[in-house]
Amino acid sequence: MNTKIIETKVTVSSFEELDPSNQNLINKAKEEVSKAYAPYSGFQVGAAVELENGLIFTGNNQENSAYPSGLCAERVAMFYANSQYPDVAVKSIAIAAYTNGQFLEYPVTPCGSCRQVLLETEMRYDKPINILLYGIKEVFLIDNVRQLLPLCFEKSSLK
Repeated sequence: MNTKIIETKVTVSSFEELDPSNQNLINKAKEEVSKAYAPYSGFQVGAAVELENGLIFTGNNQENSAYPSGLCAERVAMFYANSQYPDVAVKSIAIAAYTNGQFLEYPVTPCGSCRQVLLETEMRYDKPINILLYGIKEVFLIDNVRQLLPLCFEKSSLK
């Protein structure tokens, strides 16, 4: 028997330390929270996806009284971008969450379903997706989706 150590690299920054393009993408995600439909949880999430051609697609969470029928902001934005530009790789995604009248102090991370969709998108284009997770006090910068899902189920798992 042996032990493997699996580590995740996360760079922690303030919003002000980010370059203008990352600030812009986060601001787009923050704008989306006001459009979220979250009458049950009151937890509004916005996401902004930037493609390699510079276009930005946004989305927000959409709840449903039958909880499994809703959809997270990350998947709304990612599916929207992929449906409009299926041949253009995703460069980055920014995620922001808002509840109780304010943005969260610390970043929220994507749920397991969203991580799986982000991973599939990263594998689809064979290019890393930069992840920006916004919090008032700090922002997490993550170089690729595998950092969020190190023991992942992927295409090769089906063979």
